[in-house]
Amino acid sequence: MSIQTSLQQIKSDPLQPIYFVYGQEYYLIEQVKQTFFERLKITKDSLNFAHFDCEETEFPVIYEELQAMPFFEDYRLVFMEQPYFLTSDKKSWEQQYIDQLIDYLKEPVASTILVIFANYEKIDERKKLSKQLKKVGTLIDVHPLSEQEVTRYVQQYLENQGVQFNRETLAYFLKACDYQLTKAMQELQKLRLYLTDEQPLTSEIIDQLIPKTLEQNIFELTQNVLLGKKNQALQLFDELCLQGEEPIKMIAILIGQLRLFIQTKFLMSKGYQQANIAEQLKIHSYRVKLAMQDVRKYETTRLFDLYNQLVELDYQIKTGKVQKQFAFQLFILKV
Repeated sequence: MSIQTSLQQIKSDPLQPIYFVYGQEYYLIEQVKQTFFERLKITKDSLNFAHFDCEETEFPVIYEELQAMPFFEDYRLVFMEQPYFLTSDKKSWEQQYIDQLIDYLKEPVASTILVIFANYEKIDERKKLSKQLKKVGTLIDVHPLSEQEVTRYVQQYLENQGVQFNRETLAYFLKACDYQLTKAMQELQKLRLYLTDEQPLTSEIIDQLIPKTLEQNIFELTQNVLLGKKNQALQLFDELCLQGEEPIKMIAILIGQLRLFIQTKFLMSKGYQQANIAEQLKIHSYRVKLAMQDVRKYETTRLFDLYNQLVELDYQIKTGKVQKQFAFQLFILKV
């Protein structure tokens, strides 16, 4: 079921006593919360709303709120977040509280709408509580969307807002946001304030308003290093240092980028496709797409050689044997 369908059901269908919001896409999580507030016509400071962080609140406190009657309305709304007891984490609530929650899920209070937000990549499906929750709860999937889904979502938003754009500009914008929906929607708020009613969205406006992240700059730095573009690599490194970025931090990200290249190249040799690699490495599929496009250009031995050099450079800097900025500049010139 798509997120749009789930939101529409909250808006118009009879409300269910238990909802299970599962995933880590922050923007979609906020959309779900706002839709519940609008449907029930309540606010965060309403007497008929309660919010709990399960890592900080014991279940007896939550249970009391679940049992309470609504105040001059048909429903109470209760949000439970950070349900760490659904994961494989060894720490958990006491078993009596887990059993009490399972019993509540079997026979919930009809006037209470309980929404459990499991903002995790995975939960422990073997646990009795997880099984019961997925059995009785209305599931709302808010895991990060695929590249194609993000494109459709943002395109629909721009069209609804009356923003003029073409396919190339949309792709350029999404690339600047790493095809991450939450970041894209945040950046669109700035673009909407900047654009006049008749002004189309252009790549120049995107460059002007959306700064590159450190990770994007490091990705470009990686390309320059691998391709032997020493002048461009040194210039980008100096610019990042002027912006206050620490060489040690940049080296750590570079090491991570090369590790991703090596892992991607290995998995590709085993016949893995983009989606399989993303699942195996537990990263966004767009990062895998970029890595797959690039690693074909390089020999595995070269990737390993640069990776080992960077690990050694990191060690030399952290043990105080070399001056960090000079040592990294020398590394660029050598490779």
